[in-house]
Amino acid sequence: MLTISTHVLDTSRGLPAADIPVELAIWQDHAWHHLGSGVTDPDGRIRYWGEQVFALIGHYRLTFHLVDYFAARGQAAFFPEVSLQFQSDGALKHLHVPLLLNPYGYSTYRGS
Repeated sequence: MLTISTHVLDTSRGLPAADIPVELAIWQDHAWHHLGSGVTDPDGRIRYWGEQVFALIGHYRLTFHLVDYFAARGQAAFFPEVSLQFQSDGALKHLHVPLLLNPYGYSTYRGS
């Protein structure tokens, strides 16, 4: 069993980014299949996607929907959504995929 978590930090504010809807999907049989969705908590995190059990090996995608987050701050969303694809080779039982976000750019890395 694999667990997946994410964390969004708004680097322009120096704060966690709360209330961002995020979807988790897996690539199987030449198509993306929805696994779960959530909204970042006050600390900018999603730790739990529901009752799903995720395969240790797979190609996954997190999609962050950003329009409403930036609109609530009076900003246009240059990137209305960010999709991050990553793979699990089975070596790790937990994957943490953070998103560092600002109105005109983003970066990511494999967290721990």
